[in-house]
Amino acid sequence: MKTAEEILDEKDRNILTVSEDATLYEALKIMNEHKLGAIFVKKDDKIVGVWTERDLLRNVMDEGFDPKTAKIADYMTTDLISAPSHDTIYNLADIYLGRRVRHLLIEKDGEYIGLISPGDVMRASLQEKDEELHELNAMVSWEYYENWRWKKK
Repeated sequence: MKTAEEILDEKDRNILTVSEDATLYEALKIMNEHKLGAIFVKKDDKIVGVWTERDLLRNVMDEGFDPKTAKIADYMTTDLISAPSHDTIYNLADIYLGRRVRHLLIEKDGEYIGLISPGDVMRASLQEKDEELHELNAMVSWEYYENWRWKKK
C-alpha cells in the first residue's frame, strides 16, 4: 500500500511559503499565481502557520479588514496538522475525513517534506485499486483456465 512519501515522490514536493511579515495581499498574489488554496507561513526557516482561502472568507467580514496592510502572522492558523511520511493512503484518508482538513503536511525526521491534498490521496487510492483489479482479472481470465490442464506424459 502506498505511503505518504511515495505519493510525494510522484508530485512536486515544493511547499510555497511566505514570511510571517508578509501582508495578506502579498500572500494572495502568490496563491493566485500558483492557483493554490493555501499558503504556509515561515518564521526563521520553519513553517509556523497556514492561511487559506477559507480564512480570507472569514477575515473579510472583520471590521476594518484591509488585506494590503494586514500581516499574515495575525490571521494564520498555527495549529498545524501533519502526518508521518510512512502513513498509508487509508490513514491519510482517515485524517482528512476525521479532522476535516484540505492541506496535510507530511513529516519525516522532524522536518516537513511536502504537502498532500485529498485529491492526491484519492488518485493514489484509485491507482492502487486499478492495479489490484488488473491482477485479479489476470488471475481469473478465461486464458488462465484454458491453459490450466493436466498434461499427458
